[in-house]
Amino acid sequence: MKNIITLILIICTYANVYSQKWDEVEIKAQMVSDQIYMLEGAGGNIGVFTGPDGTLMIDSQFAPLSEKIKAAIQELSDSSIVYLVNTHWHGDHTGGNENFGKDGTTIVAHNKVRERLTTENVRPFRGTTPPAPEMAWPTITFNDEMNLHINGESLHLFHVHNAHTDGDSFIYFPKANVLHMGDCFFKDRFPFIDTALGGSVAGAITAVEKAIMICDEETKIIPGHGSLASIEDLRRYFAMLNTMNDRVRNVSTSESTVEDLNIESLTEGYEDWGGGFINGETFVKTLLNDLYKDSK
Repeated sequence: MKNIITLILIICTYANVYSQKWDEVEIKAQMVSDQIYMLEGAGGNIGVFTGPDGTLMIDSQFAPLSEKIKAAIQELSDSSIVYLVNTHWHGDHTGGNENFGKDGTTIVAHNKVRERLTTENVRPFRGTTPPAPEMAWPTITFNDEMNLHINGESLHLFHVHNAHTDGDSFIYFPKANVLHMGDCFFKDRFPFIDTALGGSVAGAITAVEKAIMICDEETKIIPGHGSLASIEDLRRYFAMLNTMNDRVRNVSTSESTVEDLNIESLTEGYEDWGGGFINGETFVKTLLNDLYKDSK
């Protein structure tokens, strides 16, 4: 019965996320550096990079917000949007791809993002996600890494393996010392790790470890969800992932179910991290299932 209730709550949460009252969503811009901004709205945080060569954006949130996003970007720069980089394929980061693609924007992403957007994907709690319209597909893809030279910067795009999904990318601006991590970083909250479609807890931890190696005390980090962050925020997130994973490992076996575990004890010290759509019990279940996936 408890599993059914949890399932219903998750489904309702997803339904709420995907039935936003779009007219009420406000797109807020925050300056990250002289040329870089972070846009918050509904869905994943958008990065915007402006300059004489044109505007580059990172992720596109949901399709119904595209006009608002375009208007917000026009407030920052009157240049056209020449590139749209996707950090991964989930709809709250790629839902607006088609609308920007129709404007002539070139979409760039990891190979797996194009693969996911061009095929059907079966997702727990949401059934089958159909292929995205062709105009939403990335037309430039890469496997491990690539550089984009624009507006006096040489952006470094690189793949992190089997982390939040199987097609995650970081985008690093070396001159500005800014890193966009997509959903490999949920600031101050438990993350969703898409273990059904290529994500893994070990990969998520390794991705954050790599990000910490890139950053220094001055780096500004754009998370997939949450406010603009620093390396201290990222270290705190890294500690949470390791602590929670170790706690579940220490009290469980391959026969354990989430009902067997004391969620309150396991999430001690992280009670406030369950405020997003992933609560403590859901995250513990993710850790448990991923830990023993090979034995089930």
